[in-house]
Amino acid sequence: MTLSTTRRASAPQILDRCRELVRPALVASVGRLHPWHAETAAFSLGWRGADGEPVPGSQGKGVRQALAVLGARAAGGNGEDGVLGAVAVELIHTFSLIHDDIMDGDETRRRRPTLWKAYGTGPAVLAGDALFALAVSTLAEAPGPGGPAAVRQLAGALGDLVHGQAQDLLFESRPWSGPGAVLPHEYRAMATHKTGSLLGCAAALGAVLAGAPASTVEALDLAGRHVGVAFQAVDDLLGIWGDPQVTGKPVGSDLRRLKKTFPVLAALSADHPAAGRLDALLTCAGPLDDAAARRAAELIDEAGGAAGNGHRGGGAPDGGPHLSGPGAAGRRGQGGSAHADPVSRGPHRLTLCGSWTAWADPSPGAPRTPTGALLFPTTAPMDGAAIHCGDRRCVHHRKRLTV
Repeated sequence: MTLSTTRRASAPQILDRCRELVRPALVASVGRLHPWHAETAAFSLGWRGADGEPVPGSQGKGVRQALAVLGARAAGGNGEDGVLGAVAVELIHTFSLIHDDIMDGDETRRRRPTLWKAYGTGPAVLAGDALFALAVSTLAEAPGPGGPAAVRQLAGALGDLVHGQAQDLLFESRPWSGPGAVLPHEYRAMATHKTGSLLGCAAALGAVLAGAPASTVEALDLAGRHVGVAFQAVDDLLGIWGDPQVTGKPVGSDLRRLKKTFPVLAALSADHPAAGRLDALLTCAGPLDDAAARRAAELIDEAGGAAGNGHRGGGAPDGGPHLSGPGAAGRRGQGGSAHADPVSRGPHRLTLCGSWTAWADPSPGAPRTPTGALLFPTTAPMDGAAIHCGDRRCVHHRKRLTV
């Protein structure tokens, strides 16, 4: 099956097509597991309930699968070239969610019990380990010359993922304010490791298995890491204001657990009276009850944390992009977008091979790919193996950059 992307295809349609392409190989891979592990894997992937019956609507979006398939296409290969990479990252992603739910004590995911809640902690840890091993063997056994490089790519991403998870856990023991407080740029580093590493790995694996040169693999990996920061920030917004019917988690769950998420850190760093009141509320209380969580959400919004632009002096302290839009947008569950003046400061819209949209951020200190581009999926038509600017207001509009 060849993945077809047209101008009219929406993001959900592209995700559906990628899942369709990957599903047979993913099912076959899970079928290699011990029957008990295969059962818990089917539960974690949303295919089956604890009773073994199908559970409609409980599967994930398959973003990482899609990135692997699109990464192969962006590198000049076919969607099929990225399938085993997609299988591997989906297995690793599922493994990471299983262990993350145990560490965070989360009892629900996608509107149903988490694996440890349904089967017990021991079986859940073992299931995660089994998926980890299966992901590595899937790439190690990949046909063609790309297998060893793919395993190395995955190993590097796994090291970063665990690094980010450790940072996230250590944040919990640090104070809300004062010398030891978690700063927004530390959050960005954590999100790059914890969430961005696997998204970058997904896109890079597709390119590796398609036989792309190292420079292309590196660019796609770095692009995915940037996407991961935005992905984590939006997830943090949904953790406070998201609709439980959509997120599958109780409203305000992150606040009740006093997690140091991006909206909270942005609000606390704001030059606004609400920041002090929020600090007092979070410092004096243990885990928040429903009323305190609602009050904290109001203070975060008031201080600018929902919009992500509450930093003192305006703008992100490390020169990076931040979320934009009113707090109401966050409460409606809508993700923010990169924010900057379109002409003088960027980011400027670019497209790569029809499978990606890129934003070149000229802000001082902003991390960038070798071409200065930050890549996101798009439905633009194919345009050869080059990046071109799509914003005629941009001073670099006529400049073409190859990767």
